[in-house]
Amino acid sequence: MSRVSLAALLCTLTFAGAASAEVLKESNLSSADAQKLAAATVAACQAKGYNVSAAVVDRAGLLKAFARADNAGPHTIEASRAKAFTAVSAKTATLTIMENAQKNPGAANLTDIPGFLLLGGGVPVKAGDAVIGAIGVAGAPGGHLDAQCADAVLAENAALFK
Repeated sequence: MSRVSLAALLCTLTFAGAASAEVLKESNLSSADAQKLAAATVAACQAKGYNVSAAVVDRAGLLKAFARADNAGPHTIEASRAKAFTAVSAKTATLTIMENAQKNPGAANLTDIPGFLLLGGGVPVKAGDAVIGAIGVAGAPGGHLDAQCADAVLAENAALFK
């Protein structure tokens, strides 16, 4: 190996090492805030006569908090978690994703992604522009109503995420 090749290799390895040494700083949803959001979402839906489950996931899509009304159906447990996972993963409300998939045949394949549920009721939780988690709601008589409960709770608690 020539000296020029060796120098180029060492230079490349040096810059590659420096680039990979960068530490990421990310915001995430606290357990206390997640519990507050889950309980408040169930309460908001109950005030409208809906017995729901509410799952709150962190920025990685992992369950952080869960609440379920006494008369919520058993299917609402997994549906709420899947809606939250879908919303945080896509960084978009699941109602929007569902509507886009209905209009665009190419997006219909989104249902093939493991864990994705294209029904309204999943809403991202943002701190500024960063998605730090999501709320998933299931059990109201329509995904748009699930989403309304989550949206109302996020609006009421907006000060937590500034």
